[in-house]
Parts: sequence; structure tokens; C-alpha cells
Amino acid sequence: MTDQDKDITAETAALNERHRVRMERKKAIIDAQIAAADKQIGVIIVNTGNGKGKSSSGFGMVIRALGHGMKVGVVQFIKGAMQTGEEHFLRRFPDEVSFHTMGEGYTWETQNRERDTEKALLAWEQAKKFLADPAIGLVVFDELNIALKYRYLDVEMVINDLLARPPMQHVVITGRGAPPELIAIADTVTEMEVVKHAFKAGIGAQLGTEW
Repeated sequence: MTDQDKDITAETAALNERHRVRMERKKAIIDAQIAAADKQIGVIIVNTGNGKGKSSSGFGMVIRALGHGMKVGVVQFIKGAMQTGEEHFLRRFPDEVSFHTMGEGYTWETQNRERDTEKALLAWEQAKKFLADPAIGLVVFDELNIALKYRYLDVEMVINDLLARPPMQHVVITGRGAPPELIAIADTVTEMEVVKHAFKAGIGAQLGTEW
């Protein structure tokens, strides 16, 4: 082995040891945080912001919940005029997933506030049935934030119903413009930001990625 090879080997060994020490410290910190997070309770998760991925994340959690044998309830607000891939797929599992689409399309398509409000109120009646059922482990309210943003639903009413749900039930709420009152009572809030989007380059919504 040449002197250069020996130097490289020594540098690699030193790098590996520094990495081991950093990971050892990190593990101690994470283990302590995990030990301190000892509460078991249903959580409210809000996905908001202008970036892509809010509903996609919510339906990813549906798959995760199903993998653990949980029952799931879904209400899609606003959407409904066009069936999405997640709706097509999840309707294959009627014993595990109860899927309801209550909207008639995006607000800029319907252009009818009274009709949108009526449909949102009907959707919330279904939502309350899910929130009253302890057998349902996960509820997804897709695009509920839009209904709240346009005041189709009263935010205080929604919050009261959310807080009265069974203690171990999880709720995922998606949509742009989550109101501050909802963010205040949520346990986990993620704001999706746009870095780049294909639509800006003239690429239309694609099956399997947007629908």
C-alpha cells in the first residue's frame, strides 16, 4: 500500500468515525424525544398551501391506515364533477372505505355560491356521521379548507364537531387557505409551497398525477 493509499484509508476511517459519533448523538436525542412523546390520541392534520401534494398526502395516509386494518371515511368537498383516481381505487374496498363526493366541481366552474353552500352543508352532514363513529379510525375531508375559505361552512361549527369526535379518531383536512382558527386547533399543519409546477409550462393535468 502506497503512502497515498494509507492517507486515503486514514481519512476514510476518520470520516466514518465522525459520522458514527454524530449519529450516536442524534440517536440519543431522538430516543429521548420518542420516550417523551408518550400520549396516544387521535390527531388533526391539516395540509394547506399553494403547492401540489395536499390531497395526495391525505390519500397516502388512507393507504397507511388501511394497511393497519383501520376503517376510513372520506368526504370530498368542492371536487365531484370529475372522478379522481383515488376515488376509482378506493371504491374497490367498500367494507374498509366509505367514500363520498359532495361537490359539483371547482368554484370557478360552478359560479353559484348558494348552490355550493347547499352542497357543502350536505357534505358536512355526512362528515358529522363519520366524526360520530368510533369504528372509523381515519377521516379525510378533502378540500374542506376551500369550503371554509369561501364561508360555505361556519368554521366554529366545524371546529366544535371536530373536537367532539371519538378520542382515537384521526382527521386529515386538505385545501388551500386553511383558516387560522383551524390551524390553531390542529395537531400537525403542513404548508405546501410551489417551487415548480408543470402547469406553468403549459402541461395539462395528467391522469395518475393530478387526477
